[in-house]
Amino acid sequence: MERKIRVLIAKPGLDGHELGARLISMVLRDAEMEVIYTGPRQTAEMVANSALQEGVDVVGLSFLGGSQKEHTAEISRLLKSKGMSDVVLVVGGVIPPMDVSLLKSAGAEAVFPPGSDIVEITNTIRDLVKKKRMLTPG
Repeated sequence: MERKIRVLIAKPGLDGHELGARLISMVLRDAEMEVIYTGPRQTAEMVANSALQEGVDVVGLSFLGGSQKEHTAEISRLLKSKGMSDVVLVVGGVIPPMDVSLLKSAGAEAVFPPGSDIVEITNTIRDLVKKKRMLTPG
């Protein structure tokens, strides 16, 4: 039996609007994933440390306030520096279309703007984790 996917949902930066993060946390729990929600106003270091401590497969970042490029790049860098290059990094929230390619080049493996289908989100996360698990021994 394959172990459940563990997902850390975080709200980096000063943005305190957490409805989207709470909603996606419930959606992923309903999809039988284990979800840890860190709450709003997390630093990049706090997110990376939580990911390491919790042993997650996925870090999901939720943005509304426009700091997505800087935080995504920094969290991606910190995950790699802490030996977590096998962790899937996804981003969601109010993401301008022009930022999608920038976020992907900064380390996000998937970007979910407003209106993203929850089935697509859960399937994408499952697929990305499955690929990482196949590439990572143990």
